[in-house]
Amino acid sequence: MTTTITTDSGTAAADSFAADWEKWHHARKQTLGMPGGWLSINRLEWLDTEPGRFDELPGSWWYEGSVAHLAPSKDETFSARQFELHPTGPGEVVDVDGHHIEVARRGDGYLIRVHDDSAPTIRDFRGVPAYPADRSWAIDARFERYPEPEPVTVGAVAEGLAHVYVSPGVLVIEHGGDEHRLVAFNGKDGGLSVLFTDETSGVTTYAANRSLAVDASDETIRDGGAVTVDFNRAVNLPCAFIDFATCPLPPAGNHLPFAVHSGEKTPYERG
Repeated sequence: MTTTITTDSGTAAADSFAADWEKWHHARKQTLGMPGGWLSINRLEWLDTEPGRFDELPGSWWYEGSVAHLAPSKDETFSARQFELHPTGPGEVVDVDGHHIEVARRGDGYLIRVHDDSAPTIRDFRGVPAYPADRSWAIDARFERYPEPEPVTVGAVAEGLAHVYVSPGVLVIEHGGDEHRLVAFNGKDGGLSVLFTDETSGVTTYAANRSLAVDASDETIRDGGAVTVDFNRAVNLPCAFIDFATCPLPPAGNHLPFAVHSGEKTPYERG
């Protein structure tokens, strides 16, 4: 006698969705805990327009206009260096006399951050708490493109600092019968990026912000159209883990007036 086993397609799809999320969440944890990453930063210093030194760090540092400078003193043997970076772009890490120093341009100035793989934040890292995967939080949405990309100025967790990003348009999502509009920025790999808060912010999730990458084709970004906003993959920015970040705050209006019980929660160390 042959026994036929039937599998409920909805259950199978949910299991597959959860398995994909678990794989992504594990990779996220591994990336955060890597040596040389955000968690290894244990010091931040702002450069002045005149050469200056910082305790226990090599060289003299300063910036002039859009260029930062590092110069050795008479008893130091490394070569002088210059850095010309984008105001909101990634930093550049250099090794100077055994120190791993990241140079970054933010606002009208420059900063340096020191990376140390023995920093408590990386030594004691236990992963990232998160809500269980829930397919109902992968919400169908539409992207509405602006006639022309618009610069958007947002605040930062660093007092007195502002960031300027280019927004190609807004994401429109529906929840509880209401539409909500989120200003989107250009993201990695040709997609979109959204900074937001919601009614869990400061309760179970990090108060200042969370970030969400949204897959979108070139055609969708150019012409507008349907996308999926998967809040299960909402992540904390570096400022949720360390005190030496300059993360942007969400644009005005990017607060969702309901609780998004999905994505990463407040890190254990900040709880």
